[in-house]
Amino acid sequence: MTLIDRESADLSDVDDEVLDSLHTKLTGQAQAEGVLDVAYRTVDSPVGRLLLAATPKGLVRVAFESEDHNAVLESLATAVSPRVLAARGRLDPVARELDEYFAADRRRFGVPVDLRLAKGFRRSVLDRLNDIPFGHTRSYAQMAAAAGSPRAVRAAGTACATNPVPLVVPCHRVVRSDGAAGRYRGGEAAKLTLLAMEGAR
Repeated sequence: MTLIDRESADLSDVDDEVLDSLHTKLTGQAQAEGVLDVAYRTVDSPVGRLLLAATPKGLVRVAFESEDHNAVLESLATAVSPRVLAARGRLDPVARELDEYFAADRRRFGVPVDLRLAKGFRRSVLDRLNDIPFGHTRSYAQMAAAAGSPRAVRAAGTACATNPVPLVVPCHRVVRSDGAAGRYRGGEAAKLTLLAMEGAR
């Protein structure tokens, strides 16, 4: 038996409760020492399983299943910090607000958001999205104008389609001028579900 085989055999004897306890201890220690740069967890939702990730500044990423959660975590390790760790507790406030939103008990999110992954004009568009009331929509042209560049309609569409924190920063409320849903990070079906849930369509 090789050393790796022996270690694998040893780990298989450790029960899940012990592993969970060790992980909780590791997470707590990393947080206490200020080396937990990106915490993440997953939650179930009416639009599929979501990956939530946060920095000490706030929610930095919400990813749909179709985006491949492992790939998203790898991109966060590159773009933000390689110190990425599953830490459910740190994302509890976000998970709670999402539950309230999907239960129709919340119309606006209050958790802090870290928009470091959006730059330039895209960031300007995202900064205006929370101005769209629950149950209402705006066109990409209106968002381009609100962000200060009325002719940058396509760029406004790209900003919404690449929003790193969909749902919480409500890019699903932005539609095409002809009334069609337009692109969405979670897919058109998810966007239509959200609009219908808010009574916007």
